[in-house]
Amino acid sequence: MPITPELEAQILRYYHAEHWPVGTIARQLGLHRDTVDRVLTQAGLPRVVSIRRPSAIDGYLPFILETLERFPRLRASRLYAMVKDRGYPGRPDHFRHLIARHRPRPKREAYLRLRTLPGEQAQIDWGHFGEIQIGRARHKLMAFVAVLSYSRRIFLRFYLGAQMENFLRGHVAAFTAWESVPRVLLYDNLKSAVLERQGDAIRFHPTLLALAGHYCFEPRPVAPARGNEKGRVERAIRYIRDAFFAGRTVKNLDELNAQAEAWISGPASERRCPEDPDRTVAAVFAEERERLLALPADTFPTDEVRAVRAGKTPYVRFDRNDYSIPHTCVAQTLTVSASLDTVRVLDGQTVIARHRRSFDRGAQIEDPAHVADLVEAKRAARAHRGTDRLIAAIPPCRDFLAQAAERGEPLGRIVRQLNEWLDQYGVEKLTSAIGEALARGVPHPNAVRLALDRQAPPPISVALPEHVKRRDVPVRPHALADYDALLENDDE
Repeated sequence: MPITPELEAQILRYYHAEHWPVGTIARQLGLHRDTVDRVLTQAGLPRVVSIRRPSAIDGYLPFILETLERFPRLRASRLYAMVKDRGYPGRPDHFRHLIARHRPRPKREAYLRLRTLPGEQAQIDWGHFGEIQIGRARHKLMAFVAVLSYSRRIFLRFYLGAQMENFLRGHVAAFTAWESVPRVLLYDNLKSAVLERQGDAIRFHPTLLALAGHYCFEPRPVAPARGNEKGRVERAIRYIRDAFFAGRTVKNLDELNAQAEAWISGPASERRCPEDPDRTVAAVFAEERERLLALPADTFPTDEVRAVRAGKTPYVRFDRNDYSIPHTCVAQTLTVSASLDTVRVLDGQTVIARHRRSFDRGAQIEDPAHVADLVEAKRAARAHRGTDRLIAAIPPCRDFLAQAAERGEPLGRIVRQLNEWLDQYGVEKLTSAIGEALARGVPHPNAVRLALDRQAPPPISVALPEHVKRRDVPVRPHALADYDALLENDDE
């Protein structure tokens, strides 16, 4: 149990004022005598030396101490198995208690306060801020955070995931916001930065090295288990959680990033600078900007580039969504180049399709021209397009057609009939009629027709079909004398 200041004062009072022995204090307060002994020792009293009885572990102590010196983190259960094989007769629970007294304690380490020159260093890290729902897809909400070590100027940008492309986008956006580049960027041992590390030998991610070469900065990872070396960015992430993100409702990513940008330019820049409490972060940053490196003429490319295979249908799949392509490009390997806003599909160097990017899941993003060309070239696709048109215009049609199929109704005829009524009555009236038919449990066109007739009389078609026109042509009757003449000829 933790030793509170009240309990510590009680131990000292019983020992000095009441002259209780250590064992009596331990029994009355429900503590271990070593705990009481430690409190008295920390208060400046000499350590109480009790008479130690011989123990079964005594003969094994040299082996135990030597093993713990070589392997300080070796578990007591494994050490017990080792001494048990060597003849130790004790129980494991008592052995674990004894080992806790002999295990070497880690040494306390003091750290120097790290200082940097203006424009010399920035620290980079990711912060995880939960998840965000977009349509049917759920994404991790990750914050790319960069902090200038001298002025403590923060850059904050939220992304859907911490993949390499977003890592690069965060760098480019930070350099653009600062209008300059620090000389050294300090990283944790992220997979986006360090692929492998063996002691002092470090293998950087080749894409990060390309980014560093483009902007002329030095990537530098911190030593393992040395979180104090990048404490500025870790404190900045904690500051963002408490001062910006806490209690905030996330509606969409663009709005969240706009709010983050306003917060960075406002309260985060008006706070006092830890390096110079008499000035604000904005004032120190204005001075530091003159010492930063200039931006290159062009921007480093950050688009996601993927090779995709188009199947028999005119779509390619990227990031869990389908994007339409011309039907002449099916059954071949294409290239997708995607930014945060746009998805481009390329055949070699030629852009064959361009779409707005969707972060949904299972969405079908189409260019009407692609669909129109395919329908014109392949008449067999019209039936499917009629179904897609109905479902896109009236979502309850999906349940209507599914129930009709379960009853064995001819779907082709139903789709044609519903499309005709869609053109005649419009979306609103047909939606109401289909909903009424579903509510009655009758997924049949007759139920839809009855509902439409109750809403409005059926529209009158002015143009008559050709076979009706031919049927209504007036016929001139023959004179009866003509038939008499025919009979006379037969007699002859």
